[in-house]
Amino acid sequence: MTYQGKPFQDSVYPGGPQVIPGRVHCAYYDFGGEGVAYHDADTVNHGSGELNPADGSYLHEFRKNEAVDITYTKNGEYDNHHYNFVEPELGMLYVGWTEPGEWIKYTVEVEQTGLYSVSLLYTSNQGGEIALSVNDRDVTGPIEIPTTYQEDDPLPWRQWHHLNKLSGMIEIQLEQGLQVLTLHTVSKGGMNYAYLDFELV
Repeated sequence: MTYQGKPFQDSVYPGGPQVIPGRVHCAYYDFGGEGVAYHDADTVNHGSGELNPADGSYLHEFRKNEAVDITYTKNGEYDNHHYNFVEPELGMLYVGWTEPGEWIKYTVEVEQTGLYSVSLLYTSNQGGEIALSVNDRDVTGPIEIPTTYQEDDPLPWRQWHHLNKLSGMIEIQLEQGLQVLTLHTVSKGGMNYAYLDFELV
């Protein structure tokens, strides 16, 4: 069956396939809905319109009617703190509240055939595993994601807000042209995904 998803676009993001080599923003997953562009464990967006109240602002209402849970990095004690492993970009959208078995699809334009090193900006309070597939073919197997838990952080809820970049976590072969990339949550869940970077080796 031909894939029915379409690249994301809105008033801020111009749309079209995300380009590799380059950065694939996890919140810009394809249009197409449940079972086509994504699979989520429930029907509620626990970020946009829930944690972040629906007040008409772009960041608070981003894709609020879709089940993929999305929020963004905030100033102050939320995300701008010394427990991060990397400097946060504030106002950055990311996918959160992940659970095992969930997946998200991205139409990407690979500009050059080759071997790519893949990095992930994420948080994970207990570690876990993800996987990547291309055109519904597993290309990585389970990838172990290290925990970002820090016992000296006095705020328990902030264990989900310790940003880290897992550089060069895997190398994958990609063919030039349009491809459908899928990000799978394999085990444990509770991970937040901001973006995937793809760099030619």
